Amino acid sequence: MNGQPDDGSESELIWPRGRHETEEERADRRWTELLQEVRVIQTGVQILFGFLLTVVFTQRFASLSTADRTIYVITLLLGASTTGALVGTVTFHRLVAGHRLKPQTVLWAARLALVGVVLLLATVASALLLILRLALNAEAAPWVVAVLVAWFVGCWFVLPAWVLRRYSSSE
Repeated sequence: MNGQPDDGSESELIWPRGRHETEEERADRRWTELLQEVRVIQTGVQILFGFLLTVVFTQRFASLSTADRTIYVITLLLGASTTGALVGTVTFHRLVAGHRLKPQTVLWAARLALVGVVLLLATVASALLLILRLALNAEAAPWVVAVLVAWFVGCWFVLPAWVLRRYSSSE
């Protein structure tokens, strides 16, 4: 089978299923995939968090309004929480490694990574709100941020959910 249906219909695609892996092999593969995903996202989170840590030391920080300082503090805390969740995937593995819990480790680390992605969404939204309040104006910024958050939610959550529903409903 080449993965293509005889009639050309996308809804009838025939995809090869399964890898004939043991539970341990599958857990090892999924752990490797998860680590690669976390490596990609962690770099961006570290850069964003590092930038947030330096903002308080700039000259302009002293002139921020109380609202903007509050948004900054919330953004900083969200960035720290994001970092904690994403680093937590690796420390979780490190602490339970060698106890024959790889499938459970992958499951819980994947959940931590997903929490990290949700926290990243909140961090980026909050950072955008602060920056756009200063760059545009306080009235327009929330609307621009709302559109961008909708875009992120669509790319990060809705599209994968749609693909899962569309292509796994025939199983």
